[in-house]
Amino acid sequence: MKRIVEIVPARPGWYARWQVDPETTRCYPVTLWALVEEGDGTGREVVGVDCVGQWPGADDNEAGGQFVRYLFQTPDSGAPEDAEPPTVGELRDFGPRLQPVPAA
Repeated sequence: MKRIVEIVPARPGWYARWQVDPETTRCYPVTLWALVEEGDGTGREVVGVDCVGQWPGADDNEAGGQFVRYLFQTPDSGAPEDAEPPTVGELRDFGPRLQPVPAA
């Protein structure tokens, strides 16, 4: 099991992109960066935790959602085209839920 060693807030403009089905991605803003390590103190890595609490490698991520990458867009350039604010259903006590967003 991994443990969090240190947490720092993420600057505005960072996003985590998730593949939610073969043709759909969805971005959530990254709210914090966490330094995590294996339980035995080895294998440290930095991960971004998005606004619905998901991060690459978390045991309680939504099934079927695959992490793609982190991306940065300056706040004045706007959000990525697949960025969506979390819905009330995604902000639950027991974990996040990724859902495809219908094309507009």
